[in-house]
Amino acid sequence: MNLGQISEAGRTLERQLAYYNLAAPFAGIVGDIPVHLGDYVSPQTLLTTVDENADLEAYIYIPTEKSGDIRPGLPVQIVTSRGEAIEKTKINFISQQVDNGIQGILVKAPIHKSLDTFRNEQLVKARVVWSTSPTPTVPVLAVTRIGGQSFVYVAAQSDKGTVARQRAVTLGDTIGNDYAVTDGLKAGDQVIVSGIQFLIDGAPVIPIS
Repeated sequence: MNLGQISEAGRTLERQLAYYNLAAPFAGIVGDIPVHLGDYVSPQTLLTTVDENADLEAYIYIPTEKSGDIRPGLPVQIVTSRGEAIEKTKINFISQQVDNGIQGILVKAPIHKSLDTFRNEQLVKARVVWSTSPTPTVPVLAVTRIGGQSFVYVAAQSDKGTVARQRAVTLGDTIGNDYAVTDGLKAGDQVIVSGIQFLIDGAPVIPIS
């Protein structure tokens, strides 16, 4: 074989390798590779996936009965299974159609957290904040229940000094390890948060400053 033949063979091999060379349309992270060395593949075989993960969005379906309250800019919290917020964002897209399968309206909110926290197509929990107003909170452990009614003990002044007074409260949502209190407490009330299992109404207490 002369040099001309070797050169032509090399060009043929290069053309063949170029035919099998795979290039992603954008820079990203390679996902699962379902094929293995020695597998037969065709042009229709899925070899791998590439996720850009640069601009993630949360897809949230709002029940249709809340359709009148949806508006751009509504705050959204992405939360953990325990209700702790890990991302705060806002609605920037509202679909004009209802998803017939789940009777919900699709809204979207951009995700700004690092890519180490979220992944493409990850299932997350979201909380839409419809309105905000100052509301007192109490630790979960400060609440007792009697006959389905919730109570807390507050430190109150009497002619015998500071005593514990049982106060009926109406609880709202759980916020981390606290309850929001929608009724029963007012600004300035001092809630007793420890030793409540030993308290009765009117028992003397010593506030810890």
